Amino acid sequence: MSVESAALDTWLPRETLAVASRLTHWITENARSTRAFLKRLDAAVGIAAPVQGQHITELPRAAHKKGDHAPQAQGDAQARELLDPALQGHDVGLVSEAGMPAIADPGSAVVRAAHGLGLRVVPLTGPVSLMLALAASGLNGQNFAFVGYVPQESADRARRLRELEALALKTGQTQILIETPYRNSALLQALLHNLHPHSRLAVSCAMSLPQQVSRSALVSEWKRSTALTSALPLETPAVFLFGR
Repeated sequence: MSVESAALDTWLPRETLAVASRLTHWITENARSTRAFLKRLDAAVGIAAPVQGQHITELPRAAHKKGDHAPQAQGDAQARELLDPALQGHDVGLVSEAGMPAIADPGSAVVRAAHGLGLRVVPLTGPVSLMLALAASGLNGQNFAFVGYVPQESADRARRLRELEALALKTGQTQILIETPYRNSALLQALLHNLHPHSRLAVSCAMSLPQQVSRSALVSEWKRSTALTSALPLETPAVFLFGR
């Protein structure tokens, strides 16, 4: 069963779906995928206005490429403009491609702007792959850091991974990484090549989807067992975690 055929309430709580069904204004990472989501939402629980009548505004492209977590006058000013409908009395939904907006996805500038404008900010429960992967990893869930992407160039990537592993071994802090799906296999190989054999490495793929898989073992065990890697759908979004 694919995510397209899975019922929405298998991965989004009913209350979240109920709130989304009442909205007619959206700030989104991608308007096309949001329209597709609204069509499925309409089929499941109904929506307040036809898809073509929904007001969908995309975040600036710069937020996709560089993120929007660092306060910048221009970016925050743009975010305030996106919230004009909220100032006119409309509830506005913030939605990302997958996971949770403003956590490993764009949207934090909109949240900052909403607070600055005195608007009520209400996060809705949904799948957050980083936390699901951490829960499935067996690694330290009391002290962890999401470090995002590591460099693509092999020497820089190796240097960064060793820096993060040294921190993990010294402090016990779990390190959490992500990568673009088509680079997942390369990142996994880099982790196996550069991490200490006694470090623990966990990989979770397609979290909250029917085909989700999580594997956790020492690096030395990953290297000995091809079964660990062969079962991973690395072509799907994945979360990589390591530590002691």
